[in-house]
Amino acid sequence: MCGIALTVSGIHINISSFDSTRSHSHTDNLQFSVDDLKAALRRRGPDSLGVKKVTLQHCENQISSFVEQDETLLCSANNDGNGELHFIGSTLQLRGTVPLVQPLVDASRNILVFNGEIFGGLELARDCNDGEFLMQTLGNCCSCGSCVTGYCVKCGKSSVTDVLSTIKGPWAIVYWQDSSRTLWFGRDAFGRRSLLVHWPTEEDSAFLLSSVSPVSPAQQASENEAHNGMEYISYWEELPCGIYSMHVDASNSNAFLVGEVQIHEYTNSILKELIKWERISVEPSSENLQTSHHKLSRRQHDVHSASLETVPCEAGSTQTAIPMRVHMLLNVLKESVKRRTSLYTIYQEVISGIRQEKFVPVAILFSGGLDSMILAALLDQCLDPSYEIDLLTVSFDGELAPDRKSAKAGLKELKRVAPSRRWRLVEIDADLSDLVFETSHVMSLINPANTYMMIMMPLMHGLSTSPMQGFFLLVLVLMNSVLVMGDIEQVLDGEGIITMYALISWLGLHEEMKLDMQRIWKRNLGRDDRCIADNGKEARFPFLDEDVIRVLLDFPLWEVANLDQPSGTGDKKILREVAELLGLYEAAVLPKRAIQFGSRIARESNRKNFGSNRAANQASAGSVKICRKSNFN
Repeated sequence: MCGIALTVSGIHINISSFDSTRSHSHTDNLQFSVDDLKAALRRRGPDSLGVKKVTLQHCENQISSFVEQDETLLCSANNDGNGELHFIGSTLQLRGTVPLVQPLVDASRNILVFNGEIFGGLELARDCNDGEFLMQTLGNCCSCGSCVTGYCVKCGKSSVTDVLSTIKGPWAIVYWQDSSRTLWFGRDAFGRRSLLVHWPTEEDSAFLLSSVSPVSPAQQASENEAHNGMEYISYWEELPCGIYSMHVDASNSNAFLVGEVQIHEYTNSILKELIKWERISVEPSSENLQTSHHKLSRRQHDVHSASLETVPCEAGSTQTAIPMRVHMLLNVLKESVKRRTSLYTIYQEVISGIRQEKFVPVAILFSGGLDSMILAALLDQCLDPSYEIDLLTVSFDGELAPDRKSAKAGLKELKRVAPSRRWRLVEIDADLSDLVFETSHVMSLINPANTYMMIMMPLMHGLSTSPMQGFFLLVLVLMNSVLVMGDIEQVLDGEGIITMYALISWLGLHEEMKLDMQRIWKRNLGRDDRCIADNGKEARFPFLDEDVIRVLLDFPLWEVANLDQPSGTGDKKILREVAELLGLYEAAVLPKRAIQFGSRIARESNRKNFGSNRAANQASAGSVKICRKSNFN
């Protein structure tokens, strides 16, 4: 996990090629300092932070470039006819064998800041760092300027677009290809890593890219706007998923530099199919539903019999009653978890000097619900048995919160299916009055999102609070990537891809799932990445793995979710079958419950701000437009 940023000045930038398709967000003045930006990036990447400057000089229609270290970064417009590109990179190092400092610069004066993980598509050696490997790969790409996509016949090399389209895993990137005077930037097709942009406007000509938004909309909205109910217009906007290039050239008629921004399609055909979210079988016939119902009844009988056994049953005892496609999904999910938790991916200096039995490399945001139980069981199968697994559960109502109760029940079931594993349930008790500062901070992190989501509060509190906080903060200072809360390196989030249950038709369900996936970068993932990474932790989403999504799209929709069946059965149908294969019979029948309700923050917040749940529902609380100051104060 890293923090990356870019500021560009002294270049006249043209974005007309896609300007009509984007939202227009701006303010009259820059509302933060460069030091603010660096501090926010450093919280994402506590191991190192660096700055590089590229100066572009224009003389007689020729451009020369100079790369230098620069600690006096300015965001003001350049008035001397030169263009300047300032790259900032912070690093939370999880791979490689030697310390790494971004931005990376190679012998050809190419510059890279990279925030992501390469889990497939490109073959990395076990001891290789993602950023270093990508820098080498991009350095071998076509730079002749005759092509930006596909294989270049002229120079016999792949394009930058091809390389980025090949990556499996989350990524955001800013890359300067010096020989072609081209700036490349973008993010993966699902937007699993944050990248914000400020496009040049008449009021502010700066072009900025950043992992973070160090500006709080609540601080910028005036009291007039608050009382009049006017919407706040953010300085930033989420960069739409894609690969972008900006070739810098010399103006033919004036002594200034120009750059035209272009957006490029991903060239990977499989990836493009995932983006389209097309499923072959959407609407079932009556025979399909009858067969599905018969198989369900038979399986439920087998599961009920297995759960009544006096001797604990081994996982997989009902495999004969479960279709082969469920086994396929289980296998691909397991591979997804394995890719995201293999210990060779962890920077080895992290564990030097720490007793192995005390090192906890991975934690799970844990409610005891279906998704987190599946992740925990799979993690047990993928992680070395000598390591402990932390299960983080947050409650705003002590032992009475539904998530606390289901988490304890889930722990018992995990101990049954994996008795040799050392499990630790980390019970984090919170009070709404403790969150006054965190509320303001979360609002600044979710910017430019304009809705206050209560789900972020237990998420942030769980990552920033620990029974042993002081000790691990000390370790954080002394040992770089050893992080707060049980030396957690990665956090597996139970964010699923099957979210809609109450639609009126199969086609409606399909279209709603498609819509959710195609806007998840804007509504969820960028926001979540900024909140989680601000604690110096990396979120990894096994359910959003490219191979997992591809397998699920190959299945008939009625086998993925069946709305004709009752809650706890038809919703997340195929994941419930996966849970049964893992021996998680109790988790397999749990109803879905959102974290804001399971942790009881929704109820406590509603009581504080509206007087009751009923009054809050009437005011549509839980997803409230931010146009006034928070009521937590």
